[in-house]
Order: sequence, then C-alpha cells, then structure tokens
Amino acid sequence: MSDYENQKDLGTQGKEDTLKGKLNQAAGKIQRKAGEIVGDKKMQAEGAAREVGGKIQSAGGKAEQKVDEALRSAEKDHQSGQDPYKTDV
Repeated sequence: MSDYENQKDLGTQGKEDTLKGKLNQAAGKIQRKAGEIVGDKKMQAEGAAREVGGKIQSAGGKAEQKVDEALRSAEKDHQSGQDPYKTDV
C-alpha cells in the first residue's frame, strides 16, 4: 500500500479531531474545577487552556468534515458529468 492509501480521509480525520477536542474540553473543565476546589491557580489556568484548546480542536475537526463533504460532492458531480459551476438562469 502507498502512503496515500494509508492516510485517513479528511472526513474520518475530522471526526477523530472533533471527538478528541471534546474529550480535551471535558478534561480541561475537570482540571479547572479541581484547581478551583483545591485553590491551585496554576491547575485552574492549565485546565482553562486545555478546555480552550479542545474547543479549537473540535472546531477544526468540524471544518475538516465540511471540506470533505464539499470535495465528495464536487467529485460526485464531476463523475456524473454535472458542471458544479453551471447555474440555471
């Protein structure tokens, strides 16, 4: 198998990134709350940063999925002979 064939498609990678982002978000929230409970400002800050990083990762994953959907749609239109740029006027 070539390197290209071993790579995940953009939609699959996007789903994984979205899930990982949500997990990081949750872990960051738990870490931040634990820091609040024990009065550890550093732990709170690290948890908040992890939470924000998770939100960004999740948003990036959703964007990857949308790009994948658009590429698949354009490829399908191309294979069926439809012009994706043609408009009915």
